[in-house]
Amino acid sequence: MNIEKKLVLKERVLIFLRGLLMGMADIIPGVSGGTIALITGIYERLIFAIKGINVRFLVYLLRKDVKNAKKHLFTMDLDFLVTLGIGIFTAFMILSRVIIYIMHFHPANTYAFFFGLILSSAYFVYRQIGSISTKNLMAGIAGFAFAFLFLGLGNIQSTHSLPVIFISGLVAVCAMILPGISGAFILFFLGQYEYMLGAFHEFNLVVSIVFMAGAFTGLFSMARIMNHLLKNHKAATMSFLVGLMLGALRMPYDNIIANSYFLPFVIIAGAGGFLAVLILEKFASDINVENPIVLKH
Repeated sequence: MNIEKKLVLKERVLIFLRGLLMGMADIIPGVSGGTIALITGIYERLIFAIKGINVRFLVYLLRKDVKNAKKHLFTMDLDFLVTLGIGIFTAFMILSRVIIYIMHFHPANTYAFFFGLILSSAYFVYRQIGSISTKNLMAGIAGFAFAFLFLGLGNIQSTHSLPVIFISGLVAVCAMILPGISGAFILFFLGQYEYMLGAFHEFNLVVSIVFMAGAFTGLFSMARIMNHLLKNHKAATMSFLVGLMLGALRMPYDNIIANSYFLPFVIIAGAGGFLAVLILEKFASDINVENPIVLKH
C-alpha cells in the first residue's frame, strides 16, 4: 500500500471514529451530534458536504447518461458523508439496547445523567459565542423561554403512524445537525424516542426507512439554513442555542422528581454526565489536533 492510499485509509478511519462519537451523542437525549462535529473540527465540512449534495446525478443516471452522472457525483463529498454515516449508524445499533434498559430500570439516575450532559454541553456552546452583547443576551433569553415554556406543555401524545414517524425524522435530524440541540431529546418530546430505539434494534425496515426519508428531507433544508445563520449571525445563533439548552433542563429535572430516587446517586449521576462531555470534548479535541480533517468547501 503506497503512502497516498495509507493517508486516505487513515482519514476514513478518523472520520468513522467521529461518526461513532456523533452517533453516541445523537442517541442520548441531551447531547448533540452537531456539538460533537463542532468539537472534532468537522462541523463546517459537514454543513458544506450536505449543502453540496446534488440529486441531479440520479436524474442523469436514470437517463443512462453516465458521463454527466459522474460529473455531478464527483462534485460531492460523498466519501466523507458515507464514512461518517456508517460510524453514526454503527453507534445507533450498539447503544439502542443499552439505553432502553437503563431508562426502564434506572429512570431517575438516567435523567440525572442527561441533566449533567445538557448542562456541560451548554457550557461548551457558550464558549463559542465570543462576546456578550445585548443582541446575544436577548437571543439567549428567547431560547431559554421557548424551551422552558414549550416543555411545560408536557410530552406530545402522538401515534406511531408512518406520517408521524416521517415528521419525527424530519424534525429530529434538524436538531441533530445543530450544535447544542439533541435530536434524541426532540424524539423524546414527540413521544417517539423509545419506539424508534426499539425499531432500530429490531431492524423494523418499514419504520426505519420512513424515518430516514424524513431525516434526509430535513437534512438538506437545515444545512442551508445553518449555513446562512453561521455565516451572518453566528454569535446570536449560539446564544439562542445556549438558552435553549438551559431551558431544556426542565425535562430531565421533571423526570427525576417524578421517579423515586436516592439523592446521592442522582448527584453522582449528574456529575458523571457533566464530566462525560468534558472528557469527550478533550478526547475529540485531541483527535482533531493530532489528525485534522481538511475542510472541503
